[in-house]
Amino acid sequence: MKKILFSIVIIIFTSVNFHSKAQTQKIDNYDFFDSVVNNHNQIFQTSCIPSAVEMVLKYCKVVDFNFYDLQNEWKNKIDGTFRNFDNKELYGVTFSRKFDLPRDANFPIDSLFLTIEKELKSGKKVIISLPSDSGWHMYVIYKQTPDGEFISYSKQWSHTLILRNTKEIVKKVNGTDIMTYSINKK
Repeated sequence: MKKILFSIVIIIFTSVNFHSKAQTQKIDNYDFFDSVVNNHNQIFQTSCIPSAVEMVLKYCKVVDFNFYDLQNEWKNKIDGTFRNFDNKELYGVTFSRKFDLPRDANFPIDSLFLTIEKELKSGKKVIISLPSDSGWHMYVIYKQTPDGEFISYSKQWSHTLILRNTKEIVKKVNGTDIMTYSINKK
């Protein structure tokens, strides 16, 4: 009986150890969507701004996948904007708010789109504010499609939101603000 129990423990340990090594290997060469977005949650009703910032920090590999400090501090703050993170350094990443302009016919949409394209081409993601049923919600622009459209991801609790028509939405609302970031070299 002891030998059987010992054998079961060894099998379980080997299985868990192999599984954890496989996960570690995946994380070392991870895909943004699979590893960051799918393993992230928005934990408060109105914490989409810090949630998006946390996703970028996770993508930059400067915090762990279980990092939710920004949302836990923010909780259900309803008067927050990108201004709360503008020129703020977090874990070696400095965030910058851009295109804080009136959303009207004079908004420089082409310049906004060129800025986003430049950031994506440099391997970065862009946080963007987009209209939603309850006002505005923050997304992370993941990539540009061959036809030029932007694909954006967000979280609503544990549910993943995917937009494949980000440019179209921005045009309909006459512009929006974004957050870019730079990684500070040590």
